[in-house]
Amino acid sequence: MISKEKKIRKITFIGFLINILLSALKIIAGIYGKSQAVLADGIHSLSDTTTDIAVILGSYFWSKPPDSDHPYGHQRIETIVSIFIGIVLLAAGAGIGLDAIFNLHEKKSYPTGWIALVATISSILCKESLYQWTMRTGKKIKSISLTANAWHHRLDAISSIPVLIAVFVSIYWPAWVFIDSVGAIFVSFLIGYAALEIIFKGLKELIDAGAPHELCEKIKTLAVENKAVHQVHAIRTRYVGSSLQVDLHAVVDGDMTVYEGHQVAEDIENRILNDGPDVVDVVVHIEPKEFALPE
Repeated sequence: MISKEKKIRKITFIGFLINILLSALKIIAGIYGKSQAVLADGIHSLSDTTTDIAVILGSYFWSKPPDSDHPYGHQRIETIVSIFIGIVLLAAGAGIGLDAIFNLHEKKSYPTGWIALVATISSILCKESLYQWTMRTGKKIKSISLTANAWHHRLDAISSIPVLIAVFVSIYWPAWVFIDSVGAIFVSFLIGYAALEIIFKGLKELIDAGAPHELCEKIKTLAVENKAVHQVHAIRTRYVGSSLQVDLHAVVDGDMTVYEGHQVAEDIENRILNDGPDVVDVVVHIEPKEFALPE
């Protein structure tokens, strides 16, 4: 079976090669089709390779096993990579928006060039397909860096739409070419929204934000399935990369032996590890009945 990190590197490397080919296609089409918009879009597409390289290199580090200096592993690196991708997306979106605002009243003329139109359409379809594939795989293997990079593929697709409109309009309605800038401004807001979602999700993980309430309730339900447990409280959770770590207090009879208490704790841990979504580590603190909280 291919490991999670190998799948990430494989998909990202394929995306990297496609990004290089599409960038070259748009640059050549922009030159021969005499379209500055397509030429600029091709150069912009090269930014995708930055995040591809970050994911490929980062996966080699966050997949390392725990060591004496990093007893909880290196999965935070995946979170840092996803934040980096979000920042690149945000910068790219801001750049597109500002450029569109500055050029809103500029009279532009995109010479007719069907090769530019065909190249842009091909790029949009290819990048959207790459987004769908990468996002589907990222969700399946629960990789936040892969899903973040998928959004970068969609960024390239949707940011090419104003270019497509500009080239198309320049052929049939030259006076309406300013629509290019209006569309680019709208697209920049969509990009910014997606980028901020990625950044805030990563920051929440870095500051140890807990799991949603309904997930904590499911963890509690799994723990009290053990007949020896009277109550579960003080549930704490935190995400490390895409994985969840849990610790909780379980109340049992005060006359239970240390061995019996250990057996109960081990049973609770196994229940949560087996049925708790994305849980990779559980710590159970056993307490006597006298420590139970009022219901």
